Amino acid sequence: MKAYHIHVQGIVQAVGFRPFVYRIAHEHNLRGYVKNLGDAGVEIVVEGREEDIEAFIEDLYKKKPPLARIDRIEKKEIPPQGFDRFYIEKSSKGGKGGDSIIPPDIAICDDCLRELFDPTNKRYMYPFIVCTNCGPRFTIIEDLPYDRENTTMKEFPMCDFCRSEYEDPLNRRYHAEPTACPVCGPSYRLYTSDGQEIYGDPLRKAAELIDKGYIVAIKGIGGIHLACDAANEEVVAELRRRTFRPQKPFAIMAKDIETVKSFAYVSPEEEEELTSYRRPIITLRKKEPFPLPENLAPGLHTIGVMLPYAGTHYILFHWSKTPVYVMTSANYPGMPMVKDNERAFEELKDVADYFLLHNRKILNRADDSVIRFVDGKRAVIRRSRGFVPLPIEIPFEYNGLAVGAELMNAFGVAKNGKVYPSQYIGNTGKVEVLEFMREAIAHFRKILRVKNLDLIIADLHPAYNTTKLAMEMANELDVELLQVQHHYAHIASVMAEKNLDSVIGIALDGVGYGTDGNTWGGEVLYLGYEDVERLAHIDYYPLPGGDLASYYPLRALMGILSKVYSIDELEGVINRCCPKAVESLKYGKVEFNVVLNQLAKGINTAYASSTGRVLDAIAVLLNVAYRRHYEGEPAMKLESFAFKGKNDLKFEVPVEGELIRVEELFQSILEAIEGASPADIAYSAHLALARAFAHTAVERAREFGVKNVALSGGVAYNELITKMIRKVVEANGLNFHVTTEVPRGDNGVNVGQAFLGGLYLEGYLTKEDLML
Repeated sequence: MKAYHIHVQGIVQAVGFRPFVYRIAHEHNLRGYVKNLGDAGVEIVVEGREEDIEAFIEDLYKKKPPLARIDRIEKKEIPPQGFDRFYIEKSSKGGKGGDSIIPPDIAICDDCLRELFDPTNKRYMYPFIVCTNCGPRFTIIEDLPYDRENTTMKEFPMCDFCRSEYEDPLNRRYHAEPTACPVCGPSYRLYTSDGQEIYGDPLRKAAELIDKGYIVAIKGIGGIHLACDAANEEVVAELRRRTFRPQKPFAIMAKDIETVKSFAYVSPEEEEELTSYRRPIITLRKKEPFPLPENLAPGLHTIGVMLPYAGTHYILFHWSKTPVYVMTSANYPGMPMVKDNERAFEELKDVADYFLLHNRKILNRADDSVIRFVDGKRAVIRRSRGFVPLPIEIPFEYNGLAVGAELMNAFGVAKNGKVYPSQYIGNTGKVEVLEFMREAIAHFRKILRVKNLDLIIADLHPAYNTTKLAMEMANELDVELLQVQHHYAHIASVMAEKNLDSVIGIALDGVGYGTDGNTWGGEVLYLGYEDVERLAHIDYYPLPGGDLASYYPLRALMGILSKVYSIDELEGVINRCCPKAVESLKYGKVEFNVVLNQLAKGINTAYASSTGRVLDAIAVLLNVAYRRHYEGEPAMKLESFAFKGKNDLKFEVPVEGELIRVEELFQSILEAIEGASPADIAYSAHLALARAFAHTAVERAREFGVKNVALSGGVAYNELITKMIRKVVEANGLNFHVTTEVPRGDNGVNVGQAFLGGLYLEGYLTKEDLML
């Protein structure tokens, strides 16, 4: 007779791990117990024959539940205690400083879906149907261990039927914390915009209202969506008007994968991701002719699509005639998604015609995740529902808080060699979003049991609200603050995910505060454990009006062209090539003349090496886009336009020493405008930029003896640029790396910050290395 204490860490709570252990312990004739250990995984004590215990441990790995992940098993022999059976013990409540990873919110499973539409089942057409293998997790958890009393489901005492399943270790609803039925669980109500309840079947009536052309606010798992018939061009236009989103693409939800394939191309990899338990939004290439309204995603060659992921969605489509809904976050631009019923009536009364709301609290807001496949690889744009709070491993063990960037924000909490990125937070330039961030940080520290911090890491930009928050917290908690340059963090995020110790990094994005006070965004860097060095960059060009240039990209175009044309010549070039751009300025011709004066005298002018602004400027020059209504709009529309091009005109972007001379690319474009197709010009401009950065990175990799080239930043979502850089890098015998788990844009900066924080604490890099 042998006895062992076994400690399992990983994703082992909220995934049916204890009943699984119970079953295989009985299969191997073992006695003892299994229990959750608060924040420290699962504890198992087994007694029996040595060979049975070994077979049991092997089955822990081989037969674990589909959503479980075992990171580590520690086994220690102990004296036998004489158990007479194997049982499941009540969870421990105390924190032990270990790792118990709560799984993310999970789409409805096939078993529950079958029961949902089975008229003989007690949960027939019940939208909150779940089991151990599906349903909400992160969005309802208040604390660890993950037991019902620590979730928002504690407000719904179970009926006898649900409790009998919940307490049966052989039932798939054993300790499925959100389990409920129509007798005891949450329920939906349908209301008019002034709060009057509409009686009858709320989901059936909501589906009928959507079919009739109304906009309905629907409370789901992680927040409230605004839904309407995506095939109805007029109601889509009305939704744009009411939400002040004139151009931003709307995500749509399609009834099933066959419906998706009727209007978009779907690769096997995209289909696998669409149908995964994460159920993210995937940006897919539109079919031509596109059978849905163009105003769903104006000027883009892609459309953001997701499949139903909750019982609510399946029931709505069951009653609907339309197979496609707009399903967009319920918020005004830049504000957090609305998640509470009272706030919904307050904030959305002028947007939604009707409100389909349930009475279960959403504790933790979680937007839909967004993914694009770029050059055949997954590129996470927004990491939220379905991913959070899963961690990213880093080779440094410390307790830290990385507050991330200002836009597309997510923060990260470092603990025990892992970074736990938060859900999508958003634009922290807004007070309401910053308050949401404060609350989310407190919640993460609570569920991760991170009371004391060794380090807080922030961006170098002094005006970022995230930087100010980090400074405030550092003072309040008496914790050291480390500020790191934005693009160093972008490249470090690739090093973290791919476990690299040195890279030549290509950081391409819109803006990042540089160590010299200028605006960076087109960088070739060396980043290793003991050194950081800026090796090359786009030669600085003026940005008249600074941040205004991101909203009115004509300003960026004029700044770049001013490097090769006099002010008089510049006015002529603009009037000849893109006169409508002048009209797009807020004050038209008057403002245009002010910008000319700014350039002539150097007044109120920043200097930038931003790739994003370069692409925006090309979009203006080719009359593709004149304004930015949402983040990245001109560059995204330029990429879509470039996909129509077929001929590479072999433009060149010369590199002289450390400087990448993009102004010469613009001269080539101007020369080509008279005779070449604008789409070919756009296509060629992308390739020329990509080749310039790729060849520069290859040369520097040889100089430094580095085999790895990493690409990050918002431009790394651009298919044409990413693909060309990879081809050049790999053709020269080097390894090319992009992230597939960590977002490549600013939503992933927190992971890079946490990685750099580890390098600093371990003594590899100094503050001066990361700031100067």
